[in-house]
Formats: sequence, structure tokens, C-alpha cells
Amino acid sequence: MQFTDSEQEQPTCLQGHRSSLILQTLEGGNICLLCVSNLISNPKSPTVHVSYALSQLSHALSQPQFLHSLLTFHSHFLVSPLVQALSSFDDEPIANQIIDLIIQICSAEDCEAYGEFVTRVGDKLSSGALGWSRRQVYMVHCLGVLLDHQEENPYLQIKDKNALVVNLVTGLQLPSEDIRGEILFVLYKISLLQYVYKDDGCADVLFVNCPKLLYLSLEALMKTQSDDVRLNCVALLTVLAQRGFFQNACANDLSSKNPCEADNFMHTAEHGIDEPLNILFAEAVKGPLLSSDSQVQIGTLDLIFLYLSWEGGSEKEVQILVEENIADYVFEILRLSGCKDPIVNSCIQVLDLLSTAEQAFRQRLAIGFTTLVPVLRYVAGVPFHPVQTQTLKLIWYCVSDSPGIASSSHIEELGLILTGMFKKHIDGDTGMLPEAFTMACTILVTLMQSPLSNETSNLATSVRDASRHSILTCLNIYDEYPNQLLHSLYLLKEAYAYSHEPHATNSSNIELRDCILDICKTHMLPWFIAVLNEMEEEDIALGILETFHSILLQHSVQAKEFTDILVSSSWFSLSFGCLGLFPSEKMKSRVYLMFSSIMDVLLGNDSGQPIRDSALHLPSDPMDLLFLLGQKSSHNLELASCQFAVLLILYASSLHDDRLADEKLVLTSLEQYILVNSSNILYGAAESITLGLLINLYGLYRGLAKKGYQIPYSPEAERILFHLMDEKKWDFLCTCIHMTSLKWLFQQEKICKSLSNQILKFCRCNSSNETHIIIHRNSVQNIDLNAIGELIASDDNFGATLFVCLLRELVEEGGNEHDFISVVNILAVIIDFFPAASDQLCLHGIASPIHNVFCHARHCSSPQTFRTLSQLIFIILRSVHPESLSDDEAWLAVTMKLMDYLIATVDADGWTEDGLMIIGILCLILHFSTNQKLVEASKTILLSSSLGLIINNTITEACARGPALVDYSEGTKLGETLIFVLSLHYFSLRSVQAVLPWTLDWKNILDDGSSMQTLSFMSIHCRDLCRLMHFGSPLVKLVASYCLLELFTGVSEVNCGNQENPQCTTWYLLSVMAVLEGQIFCSDIRVAMNCSHCLSMILSWEKPEMETRLAHENNWCRLVVEELAMSLAVPCLASKSFMFHHKPAVHVAVALLKQKKVPGWMTSVFDDSCIFAIVKNLSPSNVSTEMVLLFRKLLNCNYLKAEQIAGLNRVFQACRKCTYKDDVQDVSAEEHTQKMVVIPDDLGKVCEFLIDIMSSQLTPAIGRFQISKMRLLEEIELFSKSLIGEDDG
Repeated sequence: MQFTDSEQEQPTCLQGHRSSLILQTLEGGNICLLCVSNLISNPKSPTVHVSYALSQLSHALSQPQFLHSLLTFHSHFLVSPLVQALSSFDDEPIANQIIDLIIQICSAEDCEAYGEFVTRVGDKLSSGALGWSRRQVYMVHCLGVLLDHQEENPYLQIKDKNALVVNLVTGLQLPSEDIRGEILFVLYKISLLQYVYKDDGCADVLFVNCPKLLYLSLEALMKTQSDDVRLNCVALLTVLAQRGFFQNACANDLSSKNPCEADNFMHTAEHGIDEPLNILFAEAVKGPLLSSDSQVQIGTLDLIFLYLSWEGGSEKEVQILVEENIADYVFEILRLSGCKDPIVNSCIQVLDLLSTAEQAFRQRLAIGFTTLVPVLRYVAGVPFHPVQTQTLKLIWYCVSDSPGIASSSHIEELGLILTGMFKKHIDGDTGMLPEAFTMACTILVTLMQSPLSNETSNLATSVRDASRHSILTCLNIYDEYPNQLLHSLYLLKEAYAYSHEPHATNSSNIELRDCILDICKTHMLPWFIAVLNEMEEEDIALGILETFHSILLQHSVQAKEFTDILVSSSWFSLSFGCLGLFPSEKMKSRVYLMFSSIMDVLLGNDSGQPIRDSALHLPSDPMDLLFLLGQKSSHNLELASCQFAVLLILYASSLHDDRLADEKLVLTSLEQYILVNSSNILYGAAESITLGLLINLYGLYRGLAKKGYQIPYSPEAERILFHLMDEKKWDFLCTCIHMTSLKWLFQQEKICKSLSNQILKFCRCNSSNETHIIIHRNSVQNIDLNAIGELIASDDNFGATLFVCLLRELVEEGGNEHDFISVVNILAVIIDFFPAASDQLCLHGIASPIHNVFCHARHCSSPQTFRTLSQLIFIILRSVHPESLSDDEAWLAVTMKLMDYLIATVDADGWTEDGLMIIGILCLILHFSTNQKLVEASKTILLSSSLGLIINNTITEACARGPALVDYSEGTKLGETLIFVLSLHYFSLRSVQAVLPWTLDWKNILDDGSSMQTLSFMSIHCRDLCRLMHFGSPLVKLVASYCLLELFTGVSEVNCGNQENPQCTTWYLLSVMAVLEGQIFCSDIRVAMNCSHCLSMILSWEKPEMETRLAHENNWCRLVVEELAMSLAVPCLASKSFMFHHKPAVHVAVALLKQKKVPGWMTSVFDDSCIFAIVKNLSPSNVSTEMVLLFRKLLNCNYLKAEQIAGLNRVFQACRKCTYKDDVQDVSAEEHTQKMVVIPDDLGKVCEFLIDIMSSQLTPAIGRFQISKMRLLEEIELFSKSLIGEDDG
């Protein structure tokens, strides 16, 4: 070779080679290709020269012009020299330079020498001429680099492939890791090329050497400590596994190998590696699994996965790997992986395959369980993670095969993870495969069954949330994944069972039950109803029914609630719809079992057992059930049992208006059943409940026919049924009944005797429970006080008549005292909740049997009977409307008996509770007389001298106590007696004006003379009332003030009509006024108002002496008015008492302003500054009727200035607008403020009611607020008229 300068261009080199072999470099020099070839291919050439030449050639090849010239004119010239050079030198740097040059040439575009390089290198290796020298290793490396640099299929360029592979496989037996690494890489590339280009007709020379290749490769993998060698070996084994080499090797025992192969294995046997392939594989992969190179670990795991997953593989390989502790290695890799892909994927895939060796793997899995939990947390958070399902499966194996392996903390964490998966799934943020969904549900169920689940406080919460999310998810994706709903239903059912386990007593389990119930009633049931007709999968329908059924079987509060929801959702019709869509025996069994459980919950006492017993024999069509009902069953016990089941189903469905067939058909079937089976019911073994069901159903459908349209019926069937009711023992208290049926029964006069017996039985059962009444407002209920009360309160049935007749029979036939008291107590409770019942009872003559009781010596002598009856009388009179009282003679007789008892009792024992209760009754009788009802009874009371004497003695005794009377409050016997006696006096004053107006001399009533003696009862003098009001307790003051108000009202009305003043002295009136003035500031506003009205009436009487005294000496009236003015004028005081407590004083001030001669001091009290201050404090919200009245009188007396009038006018008009605006709201509010007085078993409550009547005489109790507004508007209108009159004047 000769290098020359650019100026000395010569046609040939120094060796005389032709110029076409000389290529010019970019620097101007020349390279003779032949000289280079001769130099590098000569083994005797100095290595330094060779190395230099190779470096210069490499540099020149980097120049595009030189490379182009070489490839264009001499593309194959350097192939042979370079390959020869590679096989001639043991120098590693030169070998690397040569390989780099080869790759540099092959990497050029349009290079045609690549295939020839592969062929020549392959021939060198196939010949085995180099032995296993270093030059052979370089040659192997070069082939590996060439094969790795593939563009087409270089494997086709190798001529003797078999020899090549044999030499390479033989080389694997060499102890050098470098040699093995190079060989393994070349074999990997060859096997990969064969696998990729398998359709190109390539001979599979590797397959011929399969067993030996596998064994030697695994031996190399087992022995090497180099990660590079491991990586190449794992890569080769992976491709071989993909091509089925392991499958073939396992199928052929080593003993079947030919002698030549056996000889080749002698070396292996000498080193003790003669184990079976599966054992060798297990040992070989351990080292790579422990490698610090994650790529080696991942490759090894993928190799194991391929090794175990080839088609037709047996469990033996899996078993051996598990026994060789490969699972432990994998768990350790997984633990150290930090939950990062792709190593997590590879580990989980291998563990999933190893898990098929259940027994051997169980112990390893238990050890690795703690490693799997954080992995599950990771894969659960990744949408559709590739190993999500496998991870869940491994977790399930752990918790199911080893129940105690999961601690409480693990159970809690797993619950949270799985709940999070379901929640993400429903929120749409991510999802999971159907298999993962199934496994998640299964794991949760297994966790609930774990022995430590009861020690995990938050598991119930997790299960609750998971159940809700899973169900909602499945309902949303039902069209796409219908089968997932089955797994959610399974989870829901098991969750409900878990919440009822013995340990499940905490609040979380209760919340779980409530949540599941809410899911079923809010989501599942409406969805099921909506999609049933389009549902195609019977298993889904069965799953839903089974889930609902599991709730009913628990006999809990939730079961009762859910049963009510089901039956109110037409569940019976829906269930028969399921049978129509899926007419299988399995569906029929489930439907009827659910029916039986519904009966158990609704009726109790295993009432659904007849349906369970007959489920196999019952038809699927409701029409067939009706046909079955119409058959004669006297000699067929099986048919009788089926008919009883049909009655139960019809009964339960009809209770909630769930019609299984046309009403006419049902009625016809019931009548047919009655006609053909009546003897069996009457004389046979049929239970009484059968008759009860039959009565309920027959009454319902007859009642429906009456309410809607007339349906023909069989009079004979009706007669037979009524006869059965009279002859057979039955009890309508033991079951629920439709109100339509109950009303129809109570409308049948023919069965009044039978119904009367039932009512008596009902009263016996319920008399002790009157304080535990549950008021229902639906059409279905037990026979309770509400049902009976509605019947009695209505006028379209015999309910009231039955009770009246029952009372009469109990008295006339000498019934026992307990029965009588029971009936009376029930009536009292019914009237309390249904006041209209008192009207019906009175219209049907309740007074007559009451009088009969008083006439019956045995009943009358019983204190308890008398007390109970007295309470009933009071309740009736408290609730009845006057127009319903018509039987005066009976009430007169009752009144006389009560008065006789009262007088005798007071004479013997003084005032007792029974006596005071009678006083309360007498008060109500007198009250009705003002409406011209019970007039004769009222006259008897008013004209009773004995009663008047008792009253006089009581009042005299009380007044004699003087100031000490204040200590006798309503809690004392005397205080309580005074309240009732005064109440009787009040009602007497009102009654006497209505029924005996001529008996009172109003003109002389205030005098102390003998005129009062014309009516001895009315002898409570005004001075005694004043004493009682002054010294008495608060309630005594109140009732006495009402009596005085009634007294002065009557006197004033007479004065207005006759223009005469009462006959009494001025000093007497002044003493009365003093008492009244002292009560103006009473804390009870009712007492203050009554006294202010009385004082106003006295001031209106024209007595000259009194006018003079008012003008000069009555300092108390002046004090009242001054206090009024100050309270209205001072803002801080006005805010406290402006709206209420000024009212009594206003009436006094107005009365003084009405005097012909207004006291002179009034002008100094209501001066300009005071009036301005009062007007300034007024606002539309605090204007009252009394305030407007006061300013109207001040206006009439010319106390107001124009500016003050203008201000008042603005405030009053604004108040008028506010009042009109609030009218609608106030009216609606009144409807909810009516007071219901409870049973008066306490005299205090009786007293409250009487006082309420007294106060309602001034303003009716109903609409008081509305009347107050009307009076305010009227007073504002009068003020405006007074203002106009003043202007006109």
C-alpha cells in the first residue's frame, strides 16, 4: 500500500496496481484497495500496520464521496479481506475495528455486500476451522452484530445452517461466559429470524437440536453471573418457548435421545446437571430473578409465563416451580418493585399461573399476601390495568383459602380499595373489566365471611358504599353487561345477611341495612318494574327476586317496611308478570315462596306456610287460581290447601288494591267457593282464619261493586256467608282489612248481632291500650281505633248504632263490669280522635243507655263505672254539635241522676273528683242551653235549691278565709272546688238569660236586699265575687273575673234598654271599682281585660256622685292612665309592652274620655309632647285595635293636632295594607292551631276546657286572629270617619 500527496497524482500505486483500485480521500490522499486487502488479510502483517490501515479506511468511509466510489465500483472488494482478517488475528482491538468497518459498510445506503458478509462469516463458523479460539469468538460476535443489523432476512444468506447451529450449540458447553454470551445472542437472533420468517421456507435447524439446546441454555443461565449473558440467554429461551420447544422437550424423555446426543450429554452428566428439564428450568431462573437488573428480571418472568402457559401444559411444571420456591422469588421482586409497571404486570401474570397449583401455592400465597395488598391499591387506581383481574383473583385466593390470614387492618384496607374501584366505575372516571368487577364483588363477600370481620369497624361502611355503587353501575350498563348485575345482587344479598349476624349490633350495620333497603326501594324496584317486559334473562329476574326475598326472611323492621313497599307497588301483579315471561318451575317456586314470606311479615305466625306447602301444585296464571278456588274440596285435602293459599294471595293483593283479575270474576269465584264449600267451612276442619279471609275478600268486592258500578251477585252466597258468620267462630281483629270491606260489613243490618260480638271482643282487647293509638290514613289497616272511629263518625253505616245497642245490651242483660268499662273507654278514645263520632252517637240515642246505667243498681254502685261513664258524658258534650242533641228527655233523666249523685256525695264526703266532674258536665249542659238545646235539663240545674245551697255553703266557706285564700291554689281541694263552682255560676248566668229570663231582676241584682232570693242558686253576690277575685289564686281570679264580666254585661244591657241605673249605692259601686282597678295591672292579661271591661261599664252608668269623685278624688284611675301614657311614649318601655299589656288601661282611658264631664287631669296627661311621643313610637307592625280606639276618642275630644292626625293617618293606612297582605297566610295558619283536648281523666284538663269556652264567648276560639284583624280594620275605618266628620264639622 502507498499513500501519496495530492500534487503527485500517479495512475498506479507503488506496487503497480491499476488506478481503478485507487480511491481518493477528501484530504487529497489515495487508498489502494488491493494494498489494503493484501495487508489486512496477511496473518504475518504487523498488527500496528493493520490497525493503522483499518483506522484510515474507517476514516475514509466516513466521507460520502469515498464511500460512494467504493460502493459503486468495488462494492464486494473488501468483503473477503475483512472476513479473512477477522479470522487471522487474535488481537481484540483489531477484531473490533474490523467488525466496526463491516457494519460501517453494511450501514451505507445501496450496500450490496451485507448478504455476502453474512455468508462468508457463516461459512467460517460452519466449517469449524477456527475451533473455539479467540478468532472464533470474534467471528461469532461479528455474526451476531450482522444479524442484529438486519434489514431483510439475513438467515437466508447462511449456507450450512445446520453445521452452524451444531457448532454454536457445541460452543455452549465451553466454560467461558463471554463465549456463551456471544453464542446465545447469535442463537437468539437465528431463532428469532426463523420465528419471524417462518413462512419463507427456512429449515428449522434449531428444532433438530431442541433438547440439547434447551438443556445447555438453561445450564448456561443457571451458572452465569453476568446480567448480559442472562439477558441473551433469557431472550433465546423466550423465543424458543414461544416456538414450543419446551413443549416438545417435555414430551420426549431424555432416554429417547439418539446415542450421539447421549454422548454429547456426558459432559453435562459429569457435572451433575442431569435433572429433568422442569427441575433444571426452575433452578436456572432463580439467578436471573435475583438480578439487580430489572430488564433481566422482567425477561425472566416473561419466560416463566411463556413456559407455564403453553397450550396443553400440565400442572406438573407449575407444581415443580412452586415447590422450588419460585413463587417466593416473585413475591420478593414484587415487594421491592415499588408497584411500578411493567414488573408488576410480569410478576402478577406469573403468580396467576402458579396459583393453579392450589395446595402447593397456598402457603406461598399466604406469605406474600401482605405484598399483594399495596399492589392491589396500585392496580385498582389505574383504569383497566392489565393485571387488575389477576391481582384480585390472587387476593381472593388468599382470603378464601386462608380465612384468618387477613387481619382487621387488611380487611379494612381491602374494603376501602374495592369500594374506591366501584365508585370510580360509577363516576365514569375509570372502569374495570367484567372479570375484575366479578372478582371485586366476590372478595367483598369473602371478607364479610371472614372470622375477623366483626372486629373491623369500617367494613360495614365499605360494604354499604360498595353495594350502592355496584348496583348503580350495573343498572347503568345493564344493556352492555347484563350478567354483572347478578354479581352485584349476590353482593347485596350477602351484605344484608352480614348486617344481621349476631355481632352486627353497631350503628354501621344498622346503616348498612337501611342503605340496602334504600337501594332496593329507590333503585332496584323501580328499575325492575320498568324493564321487566323487555328483560330476556331469567337469571336476572330470579336474582332480583332472590335478593328481595332475602330481605323479607330476616323478620326485621326493614323487612316490614320493604314488604309494605312491595305490596304497595303491585308486587303480586308484577310477580305473575314474571311468571308469564319466564314460565319455569324455578321461577314459579321463587314467586310463591316470596308470596309466603310476604304473608309471614304481613300477618305473622307463619301465615305463609299454606302457600309454601302448596307452591308445587299452584298454577302460574291468576285465572287458573280463580278456577281452582271454585272447585269443591271437601274430600281433597290437597285442593283445600291450595284454595286456602289462593285466598291468602287474593287477600294480600286486594289489601293494597292490586287486582289480579277482573272484579266480577273474583267475586264470582268467591261466591262459587262459598256455595260449594260452605259445609266444609262450617263443619269441616277449616281454620277460622279461612272464614276471616273469605269475609274480608267478599266484603271488599261487594263494596267495590257498590262504590263503582253494580255487579250481579248471588243472594244465596251472601246468605250462606252471613250464616257462617253467625255460626262459626271468627275474628276480624287478627288480620288487616280494607276499609272498603269493613265499611260494607258495617252497612249490613243482617249481621249486626255478629258485628256487635266482634266489637265487644275488640273493646276487650284494646281498652287497656287507649294511650298507644297509631292513627293511619290509608285504605289498609288493622281493625284498630282509627278504623272503628271512622265508621262511627260516618253516617252511612251502623257503626254508631252498634255501639249504642251494645251498651244497652250490656246494661239490660247484666254484662260484667269490665266489658262495660271497656266499651265506654273505647268510645271515649274514639270521640277524642273523631269528634264527629259524638254527633252520630247522640243522634242514635247514646243518652238512653247512659241513663239505664245510672238506673241499674249494680253499675251505679261501682265508683269506677260511674267515673268512666262521667268522663264519657263530658267528652260527648265537649265534642257534639248542638244540632245533634235532640233527645231532651233522656238527657234530662241523666242530668237528674248526676245531680242526685252530686248532692248525695257532697253531703256525705264533701267535694270529690267525681263531684267536680259532674259540675263540669252541668256546665256543658248549661252551655248548650244558650243554643236552645237541653233546655229542660238546664232548668233543672238552675232551679235546684239543693244545688244552690251547696254552692252557697262553698262560697261562704271560701270567703271566710279572707287573705288566706291566696294559699288555696288550683292544686288544693278548696282551690279546685272554687274554680268549678265559679265556672258553674258563670254558665248559670249565661243559661238563665236564655231559659229563665224572668227569674232575674237585673236592676236590683247588685243590691244586698232580698231580691236575689227568687233564685237560690244565683246567690253568689257581687261582693263575694270581688273577694274571690281579690284574694283568690290565679285561676280563681280568672273565673271570678269572667263571672263579674258576665254579671255587669247583663246589668248594662238592661240599663241600655230601660234607661235606668242599677239599684245600688255609690259607695257600693266605689268599693267594687276599687277591686277592679287593683286588677288592671294583673299579670294575667285575661283578668286585666275582664276587669277593665267591667270598670268601663260602671263608668258608663250616670251617677253624679261618682263623676264628682272621678274628677277630684280617684287617684287610682289617674295612675292607670298616666302609666299607660308613659308606657306608650317611652321607646324602651314601648318595645316591651306596646303590643299587649296596654290594652286594659286603654279601655279605662276610653271610658274616662266618654264621660260627659271628662276629668280635667286628662289634658295634662295627654298633652302635646306625650301624644307626639306616642305617635312617633307607632309603626304598622305594632298598631292594635285598642290603640286606634284610644286615638279616635282623643280625636273626638279635640286632643289631637293636625300634624299628629296626619302622622296617625299614615301609620293606620300602612297598617291596613299590611293586614290585607297577610290575610291569606293567617287564615291558613289558623287551620293548624286548633286545640285538641285530650281525654279528660284529669280535672285540670276539664278546667282548661271550661275556661276556653269562657274566653271564646268574647272572641270565638276558631278564627280569633282573623277576627282581631277585622276589628282592627273596622276601628281604623271608624277613625277615618271621625276625621271626616271633624273636617265636615
